Parts: sequence; C-alpha cells; structure tokens
Amino acid sequence: MVIRGEWVASVLVDAYDVGWVRRGEAVVREVAGGLGSLAVRVEHIGSTAVPGMAAKPVFDVQASVLDLDVAFDGPLTGLGFERLPYQHDHVPAGCGDSPALWVKRFWLRRGDGVEPVNLHLRLAGSPNERLALLFRDWFRAHPAAVPAYAAFKSVLAVAVDGDLDAYTEVKDPVVDLVAVVAEEWAAATGWG
Repeated sequence: MVIRGEWVASVLVDAYDVGWVRRGEAVVREVAGGLGSLAVRVEHIGSTAVPGMAAKPVFDVQASVLDLDVAFDGPLTGLGFERLPYQHDHVPAGCGDSPALWVKRFWLRRGDGVEPVNLHLRLAGSPNERLALLFRDWFRAHPAAVPAYAAFKSVLAVAVDGDLDAYTEVKDPVVDLVAVVAEEWAAATGWG
C-alpha cells in the first residue's frame, strides 16, 4: 500500500456496476463545467467506462487540453482535486516514442460524499490521449474480451495484496498487448 498525503493508494477490483456509466457521465459534466474552456474535451475512460468490466471503483476521466502548463489549480482544487507528481504515462513496449510525447498531469479526488476520480490531463492529439480512448473503445467493441481482462485484474489485485505500484507495473505490459490488437482494429475499421 502506498500512502500519499491523506489517502491510501491500494487496489480493490469490484464487479461491474451498471451505475458506473451514469455516474461517470455526471463526473465528466462536473469536470467539464469546472475546467470550462481550459479543456478541449472531457471523457470517461478506463474500466468503469466499459460495460461489464470489473474495475477499481474509481472513475478515470481524461481532460484533453492544449497546454499542460496552464494553471489548473484553481478550478480543480475547487472541485476537490489534489495534484500528484506524476507527469508521464507509461510508453508502450516497442512503441519507440520519446517519453516527452507521453506527458500528462494527474489529479485525484477522494473523500466522503464525492465520487472518487483519477483525472488525467493530456495534450489533445497526443499518443497517450489517443491510447486511453482506443483502449476503452476497443473493449466496448469486443465485449467477449471483457471477462478475461476483468479476471486478470481481479487475480492481480489479490496477488499484489493491494499494492498499487506493483499492480500498475504488472498491468502495463498486458495493456501493451491489448494496444497492439486495438491498433490493428483501429486501422481496419477507420477508428479515430
């Protein structure tokens, strides 16, 4: 378990909750309203955005922005978010991109009476912005793959005894494998 500030980062994977879609949409509206014109778009991403997917009961939201150095502190702290020091996403194995292309800003919200949110601010048009959307959309288009990935995450959460860093380290190469297949699907279907 990793302790950061006043919250404890751990992994708990829950069975799919049909309310996640509605609640995720509400979080997106809230974040979009708070960021206003600072965000090009705001979207519900991650496992809670995929029908049938077991997930950590935390909403991953992506805000696509034109400049990561804008002062987001005011609007986001006003919504109860805290900025964490993470400034880069994992670059998929074999990708060859410079890590400088995979920059982001990461905010989270936890607490009583609010939806728990991981907020990823990524540059509009960046490869990490695209991958988050592709990953979500590929699983939505391939529901037969959802149970296997969900089972993997559930087993992994138990195997790492809730350690978020270990969970992420083991999960990243599996995401890389999904990304290879998803990229082929994107090319074949014209997804964009």
